[in-house]
Amino acid sequence: MNRLARWARAEWGPLYVTVREPLLEKRGRAVPMTLAAVCLTGLIQLVQNQPWGYRPVQDLGAVRAEDPLWLALLRTPLSLFVPALDLPVWGALAQILLAFGVAEICLGWWRTLAVAYAATLAGTLYARLAIWLGPDSPLGLPASDAQVVDTGPSAAVVGLAVFLGWRYRARVTAGVVVLAMVVEVLLKDNLAGKEHLAAIAAVLVVCAVGQFRSTARRGSSGSGRPPSQSCSARRGRDQRRSW
Repeated sequence: MNRLARWARAEWGPLYVTVREPLLEKRGRAVPMTLAAVCLTGLIQLVQNQPWGYRPVQDLGAVRAEDPLWLALLRTPLSLFVPALDLPVWGALAQILLAFGVAEICLGWWRTLAVAYAATLAGTLYARLAIWLGPDSPLGLPASDAQVVDTGPSAAVVGLAVFLGWRYRARVTAGVVVLAMVVEVLLKDNLAGKEHLAAIAAVLVVCAVGQFRSTARRGSSGSGRPPSQSCSARRGRDQRRSW
């Protein structure tokens, strides 16, 4: 039990410490963007299930590979909050509340939206490439999938989960998310599953770029310390020699 507790602290401790204090102090005020996203998703679900609301939601936020690219790009931001009609909306709301909420506290609202949008956009662009490759390619999809609506919030949620796992060194958690998406594709080879993998690939590229930049900054400081500390250390050595 102690070993499990130590593992849990190592895996989730930094993330827990980061999230706990703002939630205790501010509660809902710590995640205003997340609460707005949950309300927007719930409202869209309500509207699209009305006879008069389905078509406006489709026109504004439903992205398909058969759409012109410029139109798909215009619809993609709102598509993050358009839940699937064939799935329970409470699942999408819970995912957004958890993933967006933790990310908003850890990253800030605009970085959260940037990562979520990058993940969703990667899935959108992948669908076009996959249909062009065709079903005979391992990465391809049948032409009929061009008429299928993109994943909605789920690609953004998956992307945020992997990004947070990398940033806060919850590597096992991030690995489990990736493995679950791979299993999803193996069990049900459809557009949504492969878009999730495309979202993960895009986020991993972002993580790799961030790691490279961080390593380059440490190398340029000359010592592995932050630049300010390195400069102080150099000044200290010079001063000791002058004394």
